[in-house]
Amino acid sequence: MDEWLLTPAGRYLLAWEQQQLDRTVGDLFGFHAVQLGLPQLDGLGQNRMPHRWTAVDRLSLGDPATIQAPCGPPEGAPARVAGQPAPRALVTDFDALPFETQSLDLVVLPHTLELARDPHQTLREVDRVLVPEGKLVAIGLNPASLWGAQQRTAPLLSRLGMGTDFLPPRGDLIGYWRLRDWLRLLSFDIERGRFGCYRPALRSQQWLDRFGWMEPAGDRWWPVLGAVYFLVATKRVRGMRLIGPAWKQRQQSQRARAVAARREPISESSDASRR
Repeated sequence: MDEWLLTPAGRYLLAWEQQQLDRTVGDLFGFHAVQLGLPQLDGLGQNRMPHRWTAVDRLSLGDPATIQAPCGPPEGAPARVAGQPAPRALVTDFDALPFETQSLDLVVLPHTLELARDPHQTLREVDRVLVPEGKLVAIGLNPASLWGAQQRTAPLLSRLGMGTDFLPPRGDLIGYWRLRDWLRLLSFDIERGRFGCYRPALRSQQWLDRFGWMEPAGDRWWPVLGAVYFLVATKRVRGMRLIGPAWKQRQQSQRARAVAARREPISESSDASRR
């Protein structure tokens, strides 16, 4: 995966994903955020939360001596928010996150599920550590795209002696609608989603540039056939009702009751009968 991201197609993919993340995470607020995987993306660079981590799955790294700090943003990406330090590096297992239950406000999953050992368990862990109304941002390759077709035909081309390195050799692609179903089972509400990267995965930057006309055409005419999808979801807790601060309730209980004046005079006879 690391070597493929250095190819023209990999840089093209990272640039689009970085742009979507920068537009989204800057408007998400809270205290704790984590990015699981793909440190080549600076997924939390524009986020203002005080506590942020970039986690790497140690099971996919092999030798612990090869672990490096998260990389910076791709070329052309905006600078970090002024005064914000870089996220801290964390090495962990994605199916057993070292965070307390309901302790994170934002989790970013850039191609995390399609490269995870157990994507279902990883998603359950994300659901566990997110607070109610917490945000999940997921990025994945779309199997219903030109890139997905290239990956499915890669074994056949290899047997015919026509090897290809268009896409990373590892990982099981998880479709956009399939991921939506998984999230709904976990009581997530899908806020928004979009597709991008409509050019074919080519080895040459020159040929990628020649297919630049496919970007605006794809957004308009075949938006669900983009090579990559971007999804934002919110964790809902059914039966939970948000209440106001306790001091407001105390103020209301301490207010004196209003006394309503009676306009009709009370006669002596009626007063005597009551006695």
